[in-house]
Amino acid sequence: VPYGAFATCKVLQKKVLIIHTNNLTSLVPKSCSLLSLITVKVLDLHDNQLASLPDDVGQLTSLQVLNLERNLLKCLPQSIGDLAQLQMLNVKGNKLKELPATVSGLRSLRTLDISENMLQELPRVLAHVRTLETLTLDASSMTYPSPDICSAGTESIQQFLCKECGIAYYPPSQYLLPVLESDGGGTSVDGVDRAVHKYLEEESEWQNKFLDYEKRKEKKMQEKLEFERRLNMGQREHALLVQQINSQKDEILQTVREDQMRLEEGLTKHQRYLEEERLKLLQQLKQAEQGIASRIQKLLEDNQRQNQSSDILKSLENERIRMEQLMAITQEESEHLRKREVASAMQQMLAESYKNKLIQMTYESRRQDLVNQACSSLAEMDQKFQQILAWQQLDQSKAVSQILQQIEMQKAAFEALQVKKDLMHRQIRNQIKLIETELLQLTQLELKRQELDTETLQGVITEQRQALGYLLQQLLKEKKQREEELRQILLEMEAKSETKQENYWLIQYQRLLNQKPISLKLQEEGLEQQLVNLLIELSAEQYVPVFAHHRISLQALSTMTASDLEKIGVMEAGLQRAILKRTQEILAAAKTIPELLRTVDAEVPAAPEPSAPFEEPTSPVVPTAPLLQWNEKKSECVVCMEQETQMIFLPCGHVCCCQTCCERLHACPLCRKDITQCIRIFHSG
Repeated sequence: VPYGAFATCKVLQKKVLIIHTNNLTSLVPKSCSLLSLITVKVLDLHDNQLASLPDDVGQLTSLQVLNLERNLLKCLPQSIGDLAQLQMLNVKGNKLKELPATVSGLRSLRTLDISENMLQELPRVLAHVRTLETLTLDASSMTYPSPDICSAGTESIQQFLCKECGIAYYPPSQYLLPVLESDGGGTSVDGVDRAVHKYLEEESEWQNKFLDYEKRKEKKMQEKLEFERRLNMGQREHALLVQQINSQKDEILQTVREDQMRLEEGLTKHQRYLEEERLKLLQQLKQAEQGIASRIQKLLEDNQRQNQSSDILKSLENERIRMEQLMAITQEESEHLRKREVASAMQQMLAESYKNKLIQMTYESRRQDLVNQACSSLAEMDQKFQQILAWQQLDQSKAVSQILQQIEMQKAAFEALQVKKDLMHRQIRNQIKLIETELLQLTQLELKRQELDTETLQGVITEQRQALGYLLQQLLKEKKQREEELRQILLEMEAKSETKQENYWLIQYQRLLNQKPISLKLQEEGLEQQLVNLLIELSAEQYVPVFAHHRISLQALSTMTASDLEKIGVMEAGLQRAILKRTQEILAAAKTIPELLRTVDAEVPAAPEPSAPFEEPTSPVVPTAPLLQWNEKKSECVVCMEQETQMIFLPCGHVCCCQTCCERLHACPLCRKDITQCIRIFHSG
């Protein structure tokens, strides 16, 4: 505070000094004394930084209002009790921990505000301040008196302190105080003095109405008690309602918990069932893979065994000698030539070949028309087909007579029958058909694994598919080579037929017809059918004549060893073990089911002269592993998702597209490898 402020107050005898909100840290300047403020009645110091008051603040004997709100006071000086005329003391928002005992000397104190401090106890001597009407404090933080008493109001606090001090309590209304005095000279009162004067007038007016206030206060107290009673009843009802709600909540939670446990249990069972199904399906896939792998291994071994066998060369040489013998036509055969019957057989052979081609062409055109026109052209196509069949029936007799006259048609019929009767060509066709089936199953298995999102044995499937593709290419080359060899034999026969011998091709065709099928020969030689099936199952058909020549039965084979088989001409060690093992299995099964060894002893009738080519039964394909249910469905094209798979892509070996989609592809849609060759396959009905 500047020095001039104290001097002005002293000279002019100021009654009010307002110096709030100035960040003051000290009240009295140097070389000044508080006696300069002896006439001050109102001192406002709120919102400053005062940490303490001067120890001689009690010298301000005229002071009636002291406002110290929101400072940094930690304690009040002992001399504050000397302010006998002080009526309002505001120390709100400081750091006071206690009030000095000298506050009992504040005989005129009406209002005391000690809230927002660190006070927890009130001094007992505060009961001697009889004029105290309003006491403001933080009831929740008080320990003495208790928070309940502090919350009840100033009167309850004063009653408690009076009781503690052992004195009687009297209400403040019985102690009349002089109102705040005003300055005697009206001319020297400034604006602040007028405000203080107005405040003091309002205080005196309030004093007059205090008795009415006490009555209203008593009435309010009764209303408060009634309100508290109703509040307690409401709280009890609320507590009961909360208890009921909690019990219902617990029941609901228990029900939800039980439902959740049931759902989790059901979900766990369903997940366990799905896992079992997945494991079962994986096991089936694994079994199918093992079966396919075994069949592929058997095919590879058969192919290697046939490639390494030197007997093929000997059989080729013998066949060449036989063909040369066939070329020589005897006089007896010329005399006994059944021209009409042979020509009819030739016509039937050519008609069958032509019919197969026609059916294939009709199937392709009909399938294309179904895609383009739906059902509009089916009637027209059927009508054309009926016309062609009618034409065939009408011209059948004419074709027979024409065959007898045209040598080229006789030659074509002989060539078709020769390819059909050739044993090696038939074996190659059967192996190609078997490999096509295996490639189709491998492709289905690979697609199924992609659906299951599993990578197990994917590399093994790829290796097997590549091996089968390579083997299919080799067989196609062998088939083409064999057809070329048969064509060369036909050219040699044609060169020898240039002697202008009459009916040369008819006689050759009759020779092929007169040859007995191998099944009839084996039956005549007495070879057991189960033994023939065993050799066909192990892809050892070339050894059937050997076993028939030595008249070996299943019982005799069960007593033989590998060296015995080697002596009769079976040189492959793996094939020897397979034959002996399979023989023991058949005989062991026959002990349980004797009907397996029963053979039909019916006499085989003599074969009549055939008028059409005799078809030898093809080798049955014996499955070595159980087929899965999804193999029973027809595989569909992965491009259009409508047609059946009809094409094999080489060299990858995938069977995944129809013929229409294949025409626009240059790479396999599954493995993205370039396509070097496409092979058309036909599904059997």
